[in-house]
Amino acid sequence: MTERDAYADLGATTQEAMDIAETSMDIVRTFVPDETLNDRLRQKAVHSTGDIEFQHLIRCQNDPVVAGARAVLDERPVVTDITMAKAGITGRGHDCQVRKAIGNGAELAAETGMTRTAAAVLELDKEGVYDGAIAVVGNAPTAALALCDCIENGTRPAAVVATPVGFVKAEESRKRVRDVADEYGVPAVTNVGKRGGSGLAAALTNELIHVASDVRNGDVDLANHE
Repeated sequence: MTERDAYADLGATTQEAMDIAETSMDIVRTFVPDETLNDRLRQKAVHSTGDIEFQHLIRCQNDPVVAGARAVLDERPVVTDITMAKAGITGRGHDCQVRKAIGNGAELAAETGMTRTAAAVLELDKEGVYDGAIAVVGNAPTAALALCDCIENGTRPAAVVATPVGFVKAEESRKRVRDVADEYGVPAVTNVGKRGGSGLAAALTNELIHVASDVRNGDVDLANHE
């Protein structure tokens, strides 16, 4: 992959858009280290939020980029919590099925009173959807907490991207993801603080896809980063 192609992965297709993307990423790299694959997640977080300090809020556990890129290469599913996160994930550079949890579990939610997103995660987990998948939570803290319950009960996603946003349970849910990731050795990327959201989750997931593309093109050797 050429440098220009890499910038096109940001979504740019026209010459002007590619020039803007190239300039933007060049600026980001002057502020964010470029020493490890996890640094690519920090760069993408800065680029997607427009906040240079956001690089210090990203937390990576158990080599999420390596695990996530391998899952992409293996064409494993990408499962988001809601439509917005799904919509932000690129359709280029991979053959993974991208699906959302929301829309499942309506009956369980009605019976129990839990949120629709939490119920949807639990229902998909019953089908084995999350095992070996890239699990993405960009909005709903309750979805992240439900996913943690699934992991504690034996489910093993290939990687977790969890950046749920808000003032109720968001920080708590991301901390629990980190705790569960540590306990069970699950690769995960999260952030600290109250910020987050589906745009950030999609951007981080897209970087896993971009790394996988670099592996295919011979520009990255995952074995050197394990």
